[in-house]
Amino acid sequence: QVQLVESGGGLVQAGGSLRLSCAASGRSLSSYNVGWFRQTAGKSREFVAAISRSGTNSNFADSVKGRFTISRDNAKNTVYLQMSSLKVEDTAVYYCATNPGGYYGSSPERYDYGGQGTQVTVSS
Repeated sequence: QVQLVESGGGLVQAGGSLRLSCAASGRSLSSYNVGWFRQTAGKSREFVAAISRSGTNSNFADSVKGRFTISRDNAKNTVYLQMSSLKVEDTAVYYCATNPGGYYGSSPERYDYGGQGTQVTVSS
């Protein structure tokens, strides 16, 4: 299992931006599709975005399309989630996760999680 460290979260006002990072250790992240998910207390994990191994293909939840972008730097073993025009409803703990096959879809159970997440709080 890939060890993942999410970072970049914090407190931001609505309309602001944050960039989350997902750094891997132990294995090369270039072998995996990577997804970002978020979760709030009492709710199930929600898909946010995913990117293919090469970075050529990506997938976004409707709720973040046009506001979030996902990218990767395989040389740095890191995947990024750039979040713009943040809304209060984006508040959550954000997790990155890996899929070793060809899947970069929206089902949380198809991914492996290896990090503690990073808290994003958007204030009104």
